[in-house]
Amino acid sequence: MKKITFIGAGSFGFTRALVRDILSFPALSNSHICLMDINQERLDYIEKACKKIAAAGSYPAKITATTNRAEALDGADGVVITVLQGGPQVFRTDIEIPKKYGIDTNVGDTRGPSGIFRFLRTAPLLLEICRDIEKHCPKAIVLNYTNPMAMLCRAMQEQTNLTLSGLCHSVQGTAEMLAFFIGADPADVTYLCAGINHQAFYLNFKVNGEDAYPRIREAMSRPEILNMEQVRNEMFKHLDYYPTESSGHNSEYNAWFRKRPDLIEKYCTHGTGWNPGAYAFILNEYLEREDSWKDEILEWLEDDEEDIERGGEYAAYIFNAVFGDRTPFEFNGNVRNFGLIDNLPQGCCVEVPVLASAAGLRPIHAGALPPQIALLTSVSAQIEELAVQGYLERDKRKVFQAVLFDPLTAAVASMQEIQDMVDEMFAANKDYLADYT
Repeated sequence: MKKITFIGAGSFGFTRALVRDILSFPALSNSHICLMDINQERLDYIEKACKKIAAAGSYPAKITATTNRAEALDGADGVVITVLQGGPQVFRTDIEIPKKYGIDTNVGDTRGPSGIFRFLRTAPLLLEICRDIEKHCPKAIVLNYTNPMAMLCRAMQEQTNLTLSGLCHSVQGTAEMLAFFIGADPADVTYLCAGINHQAFYLNFKVNGEDAYPRIREAMSRPEILNMEQVRNEMFKHLDYYPTESSGHNSEYNAWFRKRPDLIEKYCTHGTGWNPGAYAFILNEYLEREDSWKDEILEWLEDDEEDIERGGEYAAYIFNAVFGDRTPFEFNGNVRNFGLIDNLPQGCCVEVPVLASAAGLRPIHAGALPPQIALLTSVSAQIEELAVQGYLERDKRKVFQAVLFDPLTAAVASMQEIQDMVDEMFAANKDYLADYT
């Protein structure tokens, strides 16, 4: 019996979907699923949900739950990390303080001032978890879903010797969306995707072996397609390669879409996609869920029917490839750049194809990015490198300088304004960042 441990299991929708996918593999159907969270109420609910899934599939799985991290990790073969350090009330300062200085943030969990301070809060916790993994299950496959993905993976992969990769939903999700744009069967799609997390691009995109980019460009002539992902479609039109992350996310990673109210109105307000780019989009979801999360869970638990059809979460396929039936599986993962992307900084965290197999996880050389894509992503990668240095050295000056070069921040605020903003954000995070000098 293989043991798969979830750290931060109280993320109800995500944990439920991933457990469903894991147990759907015959070689993993009898796994020990160990759920760990510090919130006992959420833990009780997710334990009930996972037992419901096991019963619906008649899986001989063992489901346990604990608030003890060491107990959860003891002997684990696979570990999934999905935690949130600090609740909505501290996260809101990541969004609201920059807004005072003209920086209009949509999500704020990846880069820019919001993402950097989220990283600074979260990195110590994730490294504590890694130390426990090193002690209790050092050979485990560790998969991180916590954002900001690139900076956290970069810190963990430098500070530990674990077999670890970061995972994101955007690569496979966008591939399915592009297939929909052109009326193709996702099963016929192949691609090479590389870059950095939330700024990766499809270097090629093929249907039945033929270049599908001309069909995607043609689809842009249809208003319903053009308006579905306004920011991403605009980037594709001008950069020639399609980015993986949603329009809302992408709108805050550069200086083109959110530096003026008229641009926000034009590109970030009226799209028909899931997240066009409204201010504080995810923060507002967090705040709404503070009061409503339990109702959603109870409704799901009381439903007599349960869909156990396997979904597309990478983690389940990776675990199956390494210690399930050992069918190799290729995915896009977040790893350090040692000979993987030729024209991004050595050692930074990149998102490239990775092969999971009985031999473990093997990143694949992706070559050089097109020059315009390398220019865009290299700026973000170098900022992330500086932010990680600031964290490791507890150096406020390096943190400030990392924020200083964020494209959107630099487009709307002066150097002194950025310094004042960073000082204010450090003060708002004093309970987490007291040891910085």
